[in-house]
Amino acid sequence: MTRRPDFAPYAATASRGRLHAEDESAHRSAFQRDRDRIIHCGAFRRLKHKTQVFVEHEGDYYRTRLTHSIEVAQVARTIARTLGLNEDLAEAVALAHDLGHTPFGHTGEDALAACMAPHGGFDHNAQALKIVTGLEQKYAAFDGLNLTWETLEGLAKHNGPLLPAPDASRAALPFAIADYDARHPLALHSHAGPEAQVAALADDIAYNNHDIDDGLRAGLFTPEQARALPLVGRAWAAVEAAHPGLDPARAQAEALRRVFGAMVEDALAETERRLRAAAPDSAAAVRALGAPVVAFSPAMRAEVDAIRAFLMRCMYRHWRVMRMRAKAARVVAELFAAFTAEPRLMPPEWADQARAGDATHGARTVADYIAGMTDRFALQEHKVLTDPAARA
Repeated sequence: MTRRPDFAPYAATASRGRLHAEDESAHRSAFQRDRDRIIHCGAFRRLKHKTQVFVEHEGDYYRTRLTHSIEVAQVARTIARTLGLNEDLAEAVALAHDLGHTPFGHTGEDALAACMAPHGGFDHNAQALKIVTGLEQKYAAFDGLNLTWETLEGLAKHNGPLLPAPDASRAALPFAIADYDARHPLALHSHAGPEAQVAALADDIAYNNHDIDDGLRAGLFTPEQARALPLVGRAWAAVEAAHPGLDPARAQAEALRRVFGAMVEDALAETERRLRAAAPDSAAAVRALGAPVVAFSPAMRAEVDAIRAFLMRCMYRHWRVMRMRAKAARVVAELFAAFTAEPRLMPPEWADQARAGDATHGARTVADYIAGMTDRFALQEHKVLTDPAARA
């Protein structure tokens, strides 16, 4: 497929604006500025030392949240360009989608959510929104990055609507999303625009492929086990037929490249089929469809679900991974307990903020501090607090 010469009628060609009005750039679109602000923020840099599956000290080759985000952005740009969508907006949402992840990935998130259960919980998507709308503080005129409405919408609901109707109760929403939506409504009852939907599917494509690659390299499962997955097995067999005697490592890499390509091609074909059937004439029409327009075909969805189930069984729940998960969860829980019991163990700017309100305010401040940590910093902080011989 080749790039279409013009934007599709349902692409985001202009923004609804920003919470704080700014003069626009003469050289970059609003969504290009969003992308650049995300890339230059501190939370994005910290992703290089945050877990995807393996804690960062376990090996230099494995994906981190940073390399994962870059891979998602690459897939999102390809799909968006082919569909005639705004690839800059798709890229911005893709690059920002994991900014709210804690150290140790989903293990850290689960541990922090348990700690925060009495105080409204913790959710990494909500935390990403909180980071870009408040916690990043480098601009003179406002807190956060002052991103466009479309990018913020994509962060909040790229996985689907958060409310059943416009007037539905906000009580079950994560605090950070409800708090921001009260100031700058993000239409939480509808699906996101097509570019954010692209970013969400690109996330699925990227991690299902690179986790197979990382799992094989780590020896958590064998090539034979991976080949038992129909999609992977067909790709591997096609490589062997086309390149008899190819070095096994190169055959494996070529097979996984073809799996990646098959997912992208299927997503493009199914999305174009849905767009033809729905015939939306605007991004608003896409949001109002009541179902995602960017999707896998039912057959590919079944293949992807089989890969996810395999990875859950053979990788994410592998005993070696579970050992590290147990240690990581204990680190997060013990850091939270220490900092909430005595906020002055945190740097002064965080301690002062934690002590400036009630228990829930203090707990949310501690959660923000811990969520911003890299794997290595969390381990260092834990050692300082628990090892009498460690230097502060």
